[in-house]
Amino acid sequence: MKKIIPFAILIIVVILALVYPSTETVNIPGNKIDSGDTAWLLTATALVLLMTPGLAFFYGGMVSKKNVLSTMMQSFVCMGIITIIWVIFGFSLAFGDSLYGIIGNPSTFFMMKGMLGNATWKLGPTVPLVLFAMFQLKFAVITPALITGAFAERIRFNSYIIFLCLFLIFIYAPLAHSTWHPDGLMFKLGVLDFAGGTVVHMSAGWAALASALYLKQRKTISHSPARISYILLGTGLLWFGWFGFNAGSALGSGALAATALATTTTASAAAAMSWVFFEMARGKKPSVMGACIGAVVGLVAITPAAGYVTIPSSLIIGIVAAVVSNLVVAWRSRTSIDDTLDVFPCHGVGGMVGMLLTGVFAHQNVNAGNTTGNGLFYGETHLFFVHLIALAAVSVFAFFGSYILLKVTDLISPLRVSEEDEIAGLDVSQHGETM
Repeated sequence: MKKIIPFAILIIVVILALVYPSTETVNIPGNKIDSGDTAWLLTATALVLLMTPGLAFFYGGMVSKKNVLSTMMQSFVCMGIITIIWVIFGFSLAFGDSLYGIIGNPSTFFMMKGMLGNATWKLGPTVPLVLFAMFQLKFAVITPALITGAFAERIRFNSYIIFLCLFLIFIYAPLAHSTWHPDGLMFKLGVLDFAGGTVVHMSAGWAALASALYLKQRKTISHSPARISYILLGTGLLWFGWFGFNAGSALGSGALAATALATTTTASAAAAMSWVFFEMARGKKPSVMGACIGAVVGLVAITPAAGYVTIPSSLIIGIVAAVVSNLVVAWRSRTSIDDTLDVFPCHGVGGMVGMLLTGVFAHQNVNAGNTTGNGLFYGETHLFFVHLIALAAVSVFAFFGSYILLKVTDLISPLRVSEEDEIAGLDVSQHGETM
């Protein structure tokens, strides 16, 4: 029966594609697609997709040699399964007609209907709606992939697929809708999340902590990273792709995109060097892995703020995020929490630091779309307290929601591999392959 289910799912997808070909053309008077904005977002979409293979190398280089392929596959499979769900009803859940400001109507863009012609998204009126949908798809792809670093080396592949589907539907989509849809609860509250610090990194970070707690420790915790060179390659691909992640979120090729690119570059560089210098100050050697982790932490932290803060402020965000995440990594290592690749300290904490500092350093002169107000640094308190409230709400929702989904998944299909499979390595036990 279990072997038949995957084929049955594919057959259902084929039937849906035949029944709902979505050939209707939408021509809205007055809509004008800008070729420059469209060209940039096409490029940004490709850049964001590149981040997922980059993450595969980043994570793959950190695990033990017997788990490299399985860890990388956990990232790559997201590009397949999440895309299918997104096209059928996932985009509708995130950006469809709002249901109480929490989730979108799954029928709004079911099977990508209404994507032909000159239809556009409300907040991106110069790019085709289908392009906006594909751009947002890449965010949905990488978010569950980020979580995999927390339960690397001990999760069954089949169970992981079930969990990532549930996570997309019940955690990611509601957060994306609430934060980025004009009728979303957090959007109306005034939460500023330019490119996903809340939606992507905080949700993945809290889900990672829930996963580490639920799956408990590996049988063998310590190991040597398989390939430091993979980590360097992954970092380079992530940094390169992140320009699409952040600058692309301007949904145009103007000054705001340029500002987001500049703040992204600066924060990541500052965080990379801060991580290295902080470790040197603590008597450690400047490690290659440390520089790579620091760079990624900076990218994470600047994500919510990229289009709302100035370049000098991005330096502060990168430095603070690197130091705080480094301290949390050190704390985590002294506990029994087996977050294999420190997803929570780096992505979760980095996202929270970025969200709070957005509430400190955001200024309306950077982005006229910021109607909430200036940050705490400029003497205004409203935005900062809005972000404090949102941080608490998202943290509770993402952690406990993910923990429940892990339990549900475990009931459907056991999450942990057997002790024998874990010792043999997931490359062999789950995929029958070796490097």
